[in-house]
Amino acid sequence: MQTRYSFTLLSLFFVSTYALSAEDSLQRLTQDDRQWVSPRKDYYNQGYSRLSQVNRRNVSQLKLAWSFSTGIQRGHEGAPLVIGNVMYVHTAFPNNVYALDLDHDQKILWAYFPKQSSDIEAILCCDNISRGLAYGDGKILLQQNNGLLVALDSHDGHKVWEVQVNDPEQGATNTNAPYVFRDKVLTGCSGGEFGVRCFLAAYALKDGELQWKAYSTGPDSDVLIGAGFNADNPQYSALSVYEDVAGGNKEGGSFRALPKEKLKFPETDLGIKTWLKPQAAANGWEHGGGPVWGWFSFDPRLNLVYYGTGNPSVWNPDIRPGDNKWAMTLFARDLDTGMARWGYQLTPHDEWDYDSVNELILWDHEQQKLATHFDRNGFAYTLERETGKLLVAEKMHPFVNWATGIDLQTGVPLKDARYSTHEDHETEAICPSAIGAKNMQPAAYSPQSGWFYVPLNHLCMTYEAVEAKYVAGQPWAGASLTMQPGPDGNMGAFMAWDGLKGKQVWYKQEKFAVWSGALATAGHLVFYGTLDRWFKALDARDGKELWRFQVGSGIVGNPMTYQHRGRQYIAVFSGVGGWAGVALNQGLTEDSDGAGTAGAFRELNDYNAAPGSGALNVFAL
Repeated sequence: MQTRYSFTLLSLFFVSTYALSAEDSLQRLTQDDRQWVSPRKDYYNQGYSRLSQVNRRNVSQLKLAWSFSTGIQRGHEGAPLVIGNVMYVHTAFPNNVYALDLDHDQKILWAYFPKQSSDIEAILCCDNISRGLAYGDGKILLQQNNGLLVALDSHDGHKVWEVQVNDPEQGATNTNAPYVFRDKVLTGCSGGEFGVRCFLAAYALKDGELQWKAYSTGPDSDVLIGAGFNADNPQYSALSVYEDVAGGNKEGGSFRALPKEKLKFPETDLGIKTWLKPQAAANGWEHGGGPVWGWFSFDPRLNLVYYGTGNPSVWNPDIRPGDNKWAMTLFARDLDTGMARWGYQLTPHDEWDYDSVNELILWDHEQQKLATHFDRNGFAYTLERETGKLLVAEKMHPFVNWATGIDLQTGVPLKDARYSTHEDHETEAICPSAIGAKNMQPAAYSPQSGWFYVPLNHLCMTYEAVEAKYVAGQPWAGASLTMQPGPDGNMGAFMAWDGLKGKQVWYKQEKFAVWSGALATAGHLVFYGTLDRWFKALDARDGKELWRFQVGSGIVGNPMTYQHRGRQYIAVFSGVGGWAGVALNQGLTEDSDGAGTAGAFRELNDYNAAPGSGALNVFAL
């Protein structure tokens, strides 16, 4: 259902100039700091703005300029878009969209209200969230939770086209923000906890026709792997990177990383060959997970799209021996064909649900074309983005203990046998917990400082894998876990990181996990929000807190900034939720509820009404 409002055609300057190719026009828009036209502003996913009217000298004078209640409860992730004189706001389920006229006191120009069955809420893993909208060719792209990808006319909100991406009856949903690169819309798949075989798909921006689909598991023909894949790093295509110790996938067993000279590579069809028996389904890869629900980046000169895949299904590692490729993998793919240039698996044979869907941030240093990724497994990686060569892999914090390090020659984690997980065995004090040292909340990169600004989670866990049978459309987790604060007592932090040195520059503790994304600006500022309702600005140089404002509900959204009529604004959603707040929103109380978060985040009840209520908060001098 949609409602249209009569209004005077806005002076959206970009519409009249769209005679140029979509490729040139959209890329130019991403470089206009007055606007915010992509989920993380630009193709590189840097979350950085060159606006500096608000800066470290005057940020203490920042005031609330206006706010907008979404009328929807539960977690509000992502950020609004600003295109010309219009702001586009999305909500948690049922994924309503509002177009607000910035020239006339944020009057609602049009609204779109999807018709989605409430049954969808029962199969959304970690709260009823949506991570945002995309824009291209005069269209606003919405990926609905029920798997429907919708293109709306940006002027009046009428539906231009729609396509069904996933089948909710199989447990497949969508929570990611779609991305537009040139003439294509990219979107993914959630459902790793339902045994869904996931993928990244590209659709034509013009009419929604499927262009290509790259699965995370299965034969090379389905994963879109061909000649030249991993040509510069053939060891990434090894048949097995570990040898079993004391039985491997048996209680008391573990895995020893093989040196490069003992690896068998390159091998084909690893998306099948690395899923060994026994399995809870006939062929484990057919229900292998590898969800794609994070953020996508794009290098126009290389024509490569970058993203990560999530956990292998099921969480019980004993019933899926092998490396379980290509779950837990960073991929670079040709935008036009979907064919993989390279793929690097970060956590082979995952035993802890360390999804690798977090963003890859693209950046340049002198002549190097780089990509940096902060993984849930607690390691920060910097790679050459053209070849995938691993340059840096270091712990984000010393509390990470499941692996002692990463072999830079092979890229393989050196697992610590004490923290392997097995069926019907409780493994204690695993750090980080399943929510990771950093979850999907995106980091930012500042070309001004050359540093990354990273939200962190500091929780450890007790993990017990359990027997689970696959039933289509039913939850298929296969593990029970509880979480506890990490060794430094606090549950979160925010840090500056040097991507080439692999070291913290500065570090600020927080009481709770930081579930907000980061924004960096040329005003030497970095912004983020907290679960106990604070929106903060730090000095990007040393991490000193310069300003804070308490909003109505915990922040799990991503700050953004734009300029209107010569004035800079900073905006962020409030509305507690996501995995960190799902137990609060649903009234869950047992320690293991909410996939282990209920006990760890019980104190959120002291700071938030439940369920969280969504609002957009906009600030200016």
